[in-house]
Amino acid sequence: MSVVTDRAEVSKLKEQFGDAIRFATLKRDDLFIGVAVGDLHKVVTFLKQAMNFDYYSECVGVDYSTWTHARDWPAGEAKRFEVVHNFMSTKTFSRLFLKVTVEDGQPVPTVKDIFLGAEYPEREIQDLYGVEFEGNGPIKGERFLLPNDWVGYPLRKEVPLGGEDVVFDQHTLGPAVEDISMPHAGESFAGKTGSEGVSGR
Repeated sequence: MSVVTDRAEVSKLKEQFGDAIRFATLKRDDLFIGVAVGDLHKVVTFLKQAMNFDYYSECVGVDYSTWTHARDWPAGEAKRFEVVHNFMSTKTFSRLFLKVTVEDGQPVPTVKDIFLGAEYPEREIQDLYGVEFEGNGPIKGERFLLPNDWVGYPLRKEVPLGGEDVVFDQHTLGPAVEDISMPHAGESFAGKTGSEGVSGR
C-alpha cells in the first residue's frame, strides 16, 4: 500500500473536491480513493461525466468491527463499515475503487440515479450488512435476498460462521452443520463449521 500523489485521476479529483478526497492508495496497481460520505454523490457524478468512468461494475460492503490492523483512512476517520464502489472507463480501460466509511445506522447516499446498475448491489448490502442507502430502500417489511421474516444481517461479524437449519417437505430438517464433519485448516473456523454444535439441535 502506498500513498498516491502523481496519478492523473487523483490530481483531478483533488483539484475539484479538495479535502473531500480523504486518501488515495495503490494496491497491486489498483487505485483506491476514499471520499467523505456526504460528497459521494457529486464525486461519482464527476467521475462519470468529466473523467469517463462510465461503467459501474459493482459495490461491496465490508464490516471492520473486528479488524485490528491499519486501514486506509486518516487517523480517527475509519468507521465500522465501508462501501466500496468499483468503476471502469470503457475509453481508457482503467479501474477506480471509491470508498466511503460509515457507522452502524449512518446512511450512505445512493448512486443508482447516476448508475442504475447500483440499485441491486446497494440493496444486497442493505440486506446482508444493514447499511442503508438513502433513496434506495429498504422497503419496509420486505427483505431483498433473505426471507421477509429473517432477523438480523448475516454478513455482520457478530453472526457466527455456521449452518442454518433448513425445513424440508413434511417438516423434516435438512442436515445441520454438526451432522457433517467439515474440518478446516484455518483456525478462524474452529468451533464454527463442524467442530461443535451450531444449529442448537
